[in-house]
Amino acid sequence: MLGLRADESAAYRALITVPSADAGEFAVMLRVPAEEAGELLAGLETAGLAVRSLGDPDRFVAAPPATTLREALRRRREELQRAEAELGVLDEVYRAAAQRRGAPGVVDVLHGAAEVREAFGRLQLGAREEVLSLVKAPIAVISAAENVEEDSAVARGVRYRVVFERAMLDEEPDAFARILDARAAGEEIRIADAVPLKLLIVDGEQAFMPLSVPGPPGALLIYERGLLQALVALFESEWRRASAVGASALDELDSRIVSLLMTGLTDEAVAAHLGTSLRTVQRRVRHLMEMTGGRTRMQLGFHVARLGWLD
Repeated sequence: MLGLRADESAAYRALITVPSADAGEFAVMLRVPAEEAGELLAGLETAGLAVRSLGDPDRFVAAPPATTLREALRRRREELQRAEAELGVLDEVYRAAAQRRGAPGVVDVLHGAAEVREAFGRLQLGAREEVLSLVKAPIAVISAAENVEEDSAVARGVRYRVVFERAMLDEEPDAFARILDARAAGEEIRIADAVPLKLLIVDGEQAFMPLSVPGPPGALLIYERGLLQALVALFESEWRRASAVGASALDELDSRIVSLLMTGLTDEAVAAHLGTSLRTVQRRVRHLMEMTGGRTRMQLGFHVARLGWLD
């Protein structure tokens, strides 16, 4: 935090615990070679964190942290303030440019895989509060594994609400595992029998809609407020209809089985997604039915909802 490398920070912490130390003693303290210890002491001296002893120039004394590091902390504060100011200016320029792009009409048309991929990533990198997404099969340009911008946005606190079409579970072998990882990272995910289109809405200000037309990949970037409001309403309707993913009060395997069954998959498909045998899935389902008192799959679904096992 104060501009020190990890080894420099550890070295300074060690030095302030003793009255003074030479390179040999310091090497023993840090359990590093004497040459490395000497380099660390020289680096601390250059940074003003250590001074040579007046009685013995080969020995080093730690400079007081309160006085030495306070100036470094002040400089870091000033750097952050300048960075925040520059970020504000850049954000205003970016949004003004986005508005100018949409001024001639209500949408921009993107052509080609490279342009579609770049816009898809840029929108998520610019997200501040919330991203809404309808994910429909088949995968056109960008797979879930390639969408690193989504992981970055979630990590900085952007809320993601995603509705997956069930057919997406068959698009990639590890699709359900990725869904669970995304939920663990903080995304809110539901699965629907089908969704009407592929859609990404960022902060209610821009929408990205891939085109399902013959030829090279393409997409629309939508800015017009009325259209955006209609697309948000469409997403919310699909969100209410979809099934939540996840379960509680069960062990991990039962939770995953219940989650997949509630999306409408067959026992065979559940076994394939979980990498287990059909017999194991059927045995677990029978156990769940005994636990809940359900005699049919429909009754099992009713009791799962009643007991609050689904989010």
